[in-house]
Amino acid sequence: MGTDILNYMVNHNKNQLNEIFHALADPTRREIIHMMAQKERTVSELAEPFDMSLAAISKHIKVLERANLVERNITGRTHICSINAESLSRASEWLRFYEKFWSNRFDILESELLKAKNREH
Repeated sequence: MGTDILNYMVNHNKNQLNEIFHALADPTRREIIHMMAQKERTVSELAEPFDMSLAAISKHIKVLERANLVERNITGRTHICSINAESLSRASEWLRFYEKFWSNRFDILESELLKAKNREH
């Protein structure tokens, strides 16, 4: 694979992850994702539990769409939103990589705490 293509892929993946984590940084958008995890929803259904306008919810959904976390299908005047599991799995893969790092660190911490506890007795 050529260097230019590899650089493009790395930068594209970084940009995608940036969009995903930006979208998930907002609690309203995380709740929207949670609602859609149960089943696909119309924009109106997604707006129901929030004390904000339909236009405001639509803006949140657009951020999720830009991050490729949500897909919107339009049937007549009804907009139906569903989760794009592939994009969500990219974020999960990135987090899993660092989870290994932190798990190792926690194992070391646990070992040190046990040693300290044993020295106290």
